Amino acid sequence: MLTLLVALPILAFIAILFGAPARLTAIGACAINLVLGVVSLFSWKEKIWDFSVMVLEKPAIHLSFGYLDGMSLVMVLLSVIVCMAAVLSGKAPIGNEKLYYGSSLLIAAGAIGAFASTDLFFFYAFHEMALIPTFLMIGILGRGDRRGIAWKITIYLGLGSLVLLAGLVWLASLVGTFAIPEMLAAAPSIDPASQKGIAALLLIGFGTLVSLFPFHSWAAPAYASAPAPTAMLHAGVLKKFGLYGMLRLALPLVPEGLQMWLVPLLVLLVGNILWVGLVTVSQKRLDTMLGNSSVMHMGYIFLAIAALIAVPDNTLALPAAVLLMFAHGISIALLFGLADRVEQSTGSLDLADMGGLAKSAPKMAFLFGIAAMASIGLPGLANFSGEVLVFLSAFQNYVPADSMGPVQIACIFAIWGVVISAVYMLRAYRNIFQGPAVKSTERAPDLTLADRIPAIILVVVLLVVGLYPNLILNLLR
Repeated sequence: MLTLLVALPILAFIAILFGAPARLTAIGACAINLVLGVVSLFSWKEKIWDFSVMVLEKPAIHLSFGYLDGMSLVMVLLSVIVCMAAVLSGKAPIGNEKLYYGSSLLIAAGAIGAFASTDLFFFYAFHEMALIPTFLMIGILGRGDRRGIAWKITIYLGLGSLVLLAGLVWLASLVGTFAIPEMLAAAPSIDPASQKGIAALLLIGFGTLVSLFPFHSWAAPAYASAPAPTAMLHAGVLKKFGLYGMLRLALPLVPEGLQMWLVPLLVLLVGNILWVGLVTVSQKRLDTMLGNSSVMHMGYIFLAIAALIAVPDNTLALPAAVLLMFAHGISIALLFGLADRVEQSTGSLDLADMGGLAKSAPKMAFLFGIAAMASIGLPGLANFSGEVLVFLSAFQNYVPADSMGPVQIACIFAIWGVVISAVYMLRAYRNIFQGPAVKSTERAPDLTLADRIPAIILVVVLLVVGLYPNLILNLLR
């Protein structure tokens, strides 16, 4: 069944190439995948979700899919939800419908394939497949200096992927297999002397793909330039590949090596939260503000990963990281989708050019307000539960009689990111929706029913998970 989740977007892409209606085909494929994803919530431990076929005998490489645990399920769920919202959001430029919807399907297929793969080769290959349509969408249909930005993201992510590939090949050569379950079982046999080098490669490789400071400068321009579905899928889903890889492979396979890099990692993640957070405050356009905000929030998830590196039996860190990955993916996709609607209604994303939009577009103001509050971490929305768990995980096993360790010190700095988030998000909301109307907003159209549907899907998910986070956390036990 997981094979169908991966294959259906690819088959829909092929159908679009041969003349099928692009939008209807993409919506149909994503709707079926969404239903299958919800069904898998209740049956993900059954064998019907497993699939394996040999592709190469020596070395043994299998096209294999399966839910290794609840973390895989959560990431697949995130993928199908955001994919559904992405194809419903935005409108394809006339004459580019095939590229617009076909690329969105391929990005979704690559993300689902990476999260569902149980073979290291295809884990890597599906992610690389998803990057190709990302580059095309930015380079062809993006705004601003789209070609320069497309080259920049190609160089950054290409180099990051090469560094990651070196680390993965090194790992596979030590354990003698590409099968991820067998690799995890062979973790005790990995020579501690090799772990430091492997850990450095994985940290730089995965970190670049996640936009870990200082390898982050590709992300904000890419998201600001990208069409709405591409920004939603990459920032919301595909960027989580690096975090998933850290949790799935790096932590269980090279724990001692990662411990040697713990303090540098803490310094870098604080850079994500504070340095990039202050850069976000200074932004004057909504799209670049959201792009930098996405980079900033990766620091919180890395804080949970650092807490798990420092204390491998930390019971809060893994659930905290996965829950916040899911919540951030939904909220940032919602924000990028609504930002596209703001631009379509007003013709601008410059914060100085707007004001009073809530008067002419109250539905947009309401939905954007929920998305902004989720990003800030308002209680009752999914991001709040994830961030609280992250902060608690940093102090698990902390003894007050002892002095604070590096993880606790980093957490104290990270908490200031909540204040920074409130500053830039509330300022943006005030500038766009409050105050007197200006020429670009006084007669701006509100969201139509078709525009509201994808936003409502994502808002409902944020509310349900925010009010009952055990819906996700129970899958991780």
